Amino acid sequence: MRKQSQPALIALFFGLVLMATVAVSGAEGASEPGTPRINLGEALPLWSCIPFAGMLLSIALCPIATPNFWHHHFGKVSAFWAASMSLPFLLAHKEVALHEMLHILIADFVPFIILLWSLYAVSGGILLRGSLRGTPAVNSLMLVLGTALASWMGTTGASMLLIRPFLRANRHRKNRAFMVVFFIFLVSNVGGCLTPLGDPPLFLGFLQGVSFFWTFRLLPHMLLVTVLLLTAYFIMDSYYYRKEGAAARATKGTREPLKLDGIHNLLFLSGIVGAVLLSGAVDWGQVSTLGVQRGVQDWVRDGLLVLIGALSIATTRIAVREDNNFTWAPIVEVAILFVGIFITMLPCLLILKAGPNGALAFIINAVTRPAHYFWAAGALSSFLDNAPTYLTFFNTALGSFYPDVPQAMSVTHLMGEQPEYLAALSAGAVFFGACSYIGNAPNFMVRSIAEEAGTRMPSFFGYILKYALVFLIPSFAAVTVVFF
Repeated sequence: MRKQSQPALIALFFGLVLMATVAVSGAEGASEPGTPRINLGEALPLWSCIPFAGMLLSIALCPIATPNFWHHHFGKVSAFWAASMSLPFLLAHKEVALHEMLHILIADFVPFIILLWSLYAVSGGILLRGSLRGTPAVNSLMLVLGTALASWMGTTGASMLLIRPFLRANRHRKNRAFMVVFFIFLVSNVGGCLTPLGDPPLFLGFLQGVSFFWTFRLLPHMLLVTVLLLTAYFIMDSYYYRKEGAAARATKGTREPLKLDGIHNLLFLSGIVGAVLLSGAVDWGQVSTLGVQRGVQDWVRDGLLVLIGALSIATTRIAVREDNNFTWAPIVEVAILFVGIFITMLPCLLILKAGPNGALAFIINAVTRPAHYFWAAGALSSFLDNAPTYLTFFNTALGSFYPDVPQAMSVTHLMGEQPEYLAALSAGAVFFGACSYIGNAPNFMVRSIAEEAGTRMPSFFGYILKYALVFLIPSFAAVTVVFF
């Protein structure tokens, strides 16, 4: 496992920042009773998003410009940008800002990282043994399988289940980076568009009243993008396979039959899916944690996920994880970087939630057609959390078409009378998550696992310029022409 930048100290730093700001807000006085709480999204200027931009640029540039420094100190960089946003934010807006920060950490980051951790722990205990050789045909079949699984076990679950077998099947290949990139495109993103289990924004839509199977309307959109990307992948893989010559062919020796070790972890994976479904199907009331209201069922889900992950670790032989090249480094890196991302992106999300009254009103007001929803929701989902971005444009659509109608009825009308708008924002929020490493949670994890396995992945901007702009944007343009 590669060295990390003392995550315990970084977590302590964030805790001290929060405790200090509580004391500051208390010492300087909270708002007097009866004083209305300000709408931060309406009050925040656009330049409050600068720390988020700094965080993104650090992730993009530091591994290239100062790789040794980044390798040992990326946690400190994350802490710096988080502090540069949180301290002025808390001093300026006191308890209102503190509540928003606690909300994004408790209600968003904690369940986010618990879900990722449980999927990572369970999938790391499933080992595919045997002689699986990464030919263009075999690789394409694995991508098809992962794309099909993603809507039923989530893009994160499908990615964590298949990325290690995919990498091992191609360990004899010289050119592997493009394979992992297309894996991210298809398995970690596009494949998750058919059910609320596939991707977080669709799950939020389900909680808002969108029927479970409504998103099957996105099957033609998904098939078009999948066919275009798979065709491009197969052509590239065939070219490199021929170019690599004999080195890419099956090696001499006895071929081992394929066999799954740690197969009981598939039950744990189904348990994770069940826990997520349960949290969306029941309402056991609310509970306040440090002033943040969360559903009891959400805390129960998080507890079940921790239990499932712990059971997987306890019941899986250490040899299976060792043979799977399993380490905790990728999930630790994701946790450290994404806590900084979640904190620094808070002003951006609040401004978006303010809709036409916020600093990004020019975007909200310009969205009037299905194609606009597809590209606007998609562009923001490429770099921001796609779940709140989905909700922003979901509510924009409801307000535009049914301003005075109760939500339950307006969602029904939206599904039946304006389905192209709902399809556009749903597809945009899911598909465009593939456009950058931080567009969707499994992207970063897949990249980290691939690099740990010896695959040299493109940089942040290299990924966007060499792959996303070349393959994804034309595919999304085709979706726009055909469907929107």
